[in-house]
Amino acid sequence: MSSSVQTTEAPKTGPISMAVGLVRTARPKQWVKNVLVLAAPFTAGRVADGGVLLSALIAFVAFSLAASAVYLVNDAIDVESDRAHPKKRFRPIAAGIVPVPAAYAAAAVLAAASIAVALTTGWPLALLLAIYIVVQLGYCFGLKHQPVVDLCIVASGFLLRSMAGGLAAHIPLSQWFLLVTAFGSLLMVAGKRYAEIRLFEDTGAEIRSSLRKYSSSYLRFVWATSAAVLIMTYGLWAFEIRQRTHSVWAVVSMVPFVVAVLRYAVDVDGGKAGAPDEIALKDRVLQALGVLWFLAVSLAFYL
Repeated sequence: MSSSVQTTEAPKTGPISMAVGLVRTARPKQWVKNVLVLAAPFTAGRVADGGVLLSALIAFVAFSLAASAVYLVNDAIDVESDRAHPKKRFRPIAAGIVPVPAAYAAAAVLAAASIAVALTTGWPLALLLAIYIVVQLGYCFGLKHQPVVDLCIVASGFLLRSMAGGLAAHIPLSQWFLLVTAFGSLLMVAGKRYAEIRLFEDTGAEIRSSLRKYSSSYLRFVWATSAAVLIMTYGLWAFEIRQRTHSVWAVVSMVPFVVAVLRYAVDVDGGKAGAPDEIALKDRVLQALGVLWFLAVSLAFYL
């Protein structure tokens, strides 16, 4: 009589494995979000200035370090729940490759480094990074379970990124620029959550626990309101740019912008609004509208 014994291979541990695990947990692939630091210099017509570009690059590096610190803390806090998850259990901390104390230590080093890098441009960017880190840590330690607050915190991450390049280069930020980026961020976050809860309602697929406190109708209200305010504030911003630059192209840019928002709303309404970058890579029409908008705004500032 034979019996079979199932064994689970222990995760590889050691300095090299832990270092690789720390890099994976830092999620360098997510650093692409930090390209948003170019938003303020671009819309101020100063993206071609070498000094401004250098400041934006510093802001990019500082935000990348800060975001990675937050990812490390988040995975360290969620280690037990991740181990019970069919996919997340393979994350380095949950799998035992990276000890929790090492994750916290690495996070502290990255957070300190991000502030130090930001200080090379002055205190405004350093203060912004400090606010970002504190808010995101609040999210990790419990605010992500608070309805509405969690949406606003995630959206604030995109808003602060879009402000960073301007603060680093000491460029005054337009009130309309801030409103457009704020409600654009909220639209993307609410749209993504709406898609997740629609998937849950239709198929019963697993979703994050905080989403169980929302209804699809409420999230639909949030993204629809955000889209409306976004279009209105962008129109006001475009007319302000026209007065400043005396170029009609700023007003022309409203056409591809509004059509793009409405096109994006089609994906949101159908429950297909996953990560915004994934939608942009799949929707050719949205890509074409983005190119037209970019050209119109470029002509407004640089012609």
